[in-house]
Amino acid sequence: MSKPSPTLDGSRGDLIVYYSGSRWDGPPGHDRHMAEALSRLRPVLFVEPLVSALTGLNRPELAALLDRPRLQVLSPRLAHLVTPVVPGFSRPAVHRLVPPLVRRATRRAVEKLYGPASREPLAAVVCSRFGDPGVPLPARRRVFYVTDDLVAGAGMVGLSRDWLLREEAASLRRADAVAVVSEAIRERYARDGVRAELVANGCRPDAYTGVDEAPIPAGVALPVPVAGLLGHVNDRIDLALLEAVADTGASLLIVGPVAPGYDSARFEALAGRPNVCWTGPKPYAEMPSYLRLIDVGLTPYADNAFNRASFPLKTLEYLAAGRGVVATPLPAVTWLGTDLVSTAATPEEFAARVRQALAVPRTPELAARRRAFAREHSWDRRAHQIAELLGVGAAEVRR
Repeated sequence: MSKPSPTLDGSRGDLIVYYSGSRWDGPPGHDRHMAEALSRLRPVLFVEPLVSALTGLNRPELAALLDRPRLQVLSPRLAHLVTPVVPGFSRPAVHRLVPPLVRRATRRAVEKLYGPASREPLAAVVCSRFGDPGVPLPARRRVFYVTDDLVAGAGMVGLSRDWLLREEAASLRRADAVAVVSEAIRERYARDGVRAELVANGCRPDAYTGVDEAPIPAGVALPVPVAGLLGHVNDRIDLALLEAVADTGASLLIVGPVAPGYDSARFEALAGRPNVCWTGPKPYAEMPSYLRLIDVGLTPYADNAFNRASFPLKTLEYLAAGRGVVATPLPAVTWLGTDLVSTAATPEEFAARVRQALAVPRTPELAARRRAFAREHSWDRRAHQIAELLGVGAAEVRR
């Protein structure tokens, strides 16, 4: 007996195709969170960023993508598509061959999900990647969702600024509407006559409701109170700020992967201090356990154009867990407009703010106020903003 084809709820006309700029696996990023939130309104096909056999060799954690089925139905309203491409797909001579491959893979996936006979247009397409593959199938509306200013960070991410500008311009031309995560990106587009809607990053308050009862993780023995950084350690992080916090003698917990080659000797020296514990990468499902250990969450971003145009996820996630926050004064923090986040720019000021925050008792009333603020910035609210731009609402789709 042949294996039945995977299916989603609803029809092709209910479907949102989401071309992601970030991976599904690993610590969930904005794209995964947004796709999951949209799937509570409509069925969603999440299209993974491109992956090749060479990608799997250079980054072993991605090799598993090539071994799994290309199309998987994760829930009645959410499917995941892997689009393998030839090695070297980022080279100019090869890159032009990629969009047709992605369009064909998307078309075949939609046909598997809903059958080849239907000619009904898709509900919508969301693209959050530079290098837009174009339109694989008719869709009623298309949104370009800019989650980072890659043009500003071209040197940091190792891509050509000219190439990024060309790809960005092509994506803007194809879009019926544009969404951006920060005022800095919106202002840059406005100077070029492009109207964009601000759809900031959000958080999942439900993921942290039981943080104070989460299992205590093994391997962490730090005196309380504890300041903590949860997330990637890379060029976006200012190590001088973390060093200054450790210099005060405060307990510092760091949970997350460190980018290969990122100031490794300096980071190892920091992680080797007796008042510092670095756990390495941990599954997202275990984050509540590590958040249980910390009293103040840190967002120690370096001051550069890329970061000034960003909207760090961790700031709202700390608040959703009822924790205090000390961050560098990014425009995104200013936009939040709350006294629940302390800001400081220099290492000395940052360390002083952390010490002050650690001295504040974490009362139930204060934790509840932080959580209530975070709920105002949930991914579900952000998804409704994207849905309005797409011209779709919650669909009463059949099961």
